Amino acid sequence: MGLASGASTTLIAKNTEVVGDIHFSGTLHIEGTLKGNVYVKDGADAHLDIAENGRVEGQITVPTVRINGRVIGDIYTTKHIELAAKAEVDGNVHYKLIEMVKGAQVNGKLVYGADEVKASQPAAAPAAKASTAAPEKAQANTETA
Repeated sequence: MGLASGASTTLIAKNTEVVGDIHFSGTLHIEGTLKGNVYVKDGADAHLDIAENGRVEGQITVPTVRINGRVIGDIYTTKHIELAAKAEVDGNVHYKLIEMVKGAQVNGKLVYGADEVKASQPAAAPAAKASTAAPEKAQANTETA
């Protein structure tokens, strides 16, 4: 992902654990663990990058997301999401444009047409699911150039 001129980059480094919600603008790069929700600040055009050993346990509500690590929670994107080869998502992915590389896993639903209002406003913590059915599992079978 390219950075806009003057945009800030925030890093959660390897062997670092952050507990709590993050509201950011610019780029957030996660190599460690975040236990909390991720939101953009004031509807900014932001980018989230989760590295191979990165982990997020919470809801993600960011316009552009690239995942090569693990996410436990729902994802809402209004622009683009890329699921790289080592991506593992345990939750629903709401998207407008999705790119999945061979090996990426989604244990949940892929929902086309992310709701602009939902994606721009923080939601309350997700409630426990009443269903005991096993989550759906989708695995990408195509590679991107």
